[in-house]
Amino acid sequence: MEKLVRKTNPNVKEVFDRYPDPIRGKMLFLRELIIETAEETEGVDELVETLKWGEPSFLTKNGSTIRMDWKTKTPEQYALYFQCSSRLVDTFRMVFDRTFHYEGNRAIIFAINQQIPVPELKECIKAALRYHKVKDQLTLGI
Repeated sequence: MEKLVRKTNPNVKEVFDRYPDPIRGKMLFLRELIIETAEETEGVDELVETLKWGEPSFLTKNGSTIRMDWKTKTPEQYALYFQCSSRLVDTFRMVFDRTFHYEGNRAIIFAINQQIPVPELKECIKAALRYHKVKDQLTLGI
């Protein structure tokens, strides 16, 4: 398998640095999970880490953008956001049912004190990273 090429916008670090301490660790955990999943996913050879709407975002050539954020107006939760025009969140809901808490067709929401179901979340991330290759499959390759 080819080594993953990562391109990171230096401004991303500033956003992570601004999160409150207890949140920063959780956000960095999600970031590492996305990077690790990209490294393990066949067909993903480049991962671009940038900012969209001021939020850390990840893009791949054949994927759908994944964003993440924590907001002061909802301090007890943080989220991974997916393109609402995609089938991603609807498919996660179909495959994983109550494993996650969802927000409409755009996000997986995590409570601050929640234990993250890592194998299932990695499957969601993988589907987003490869979305344009798997979008014709019923369960997006999950």
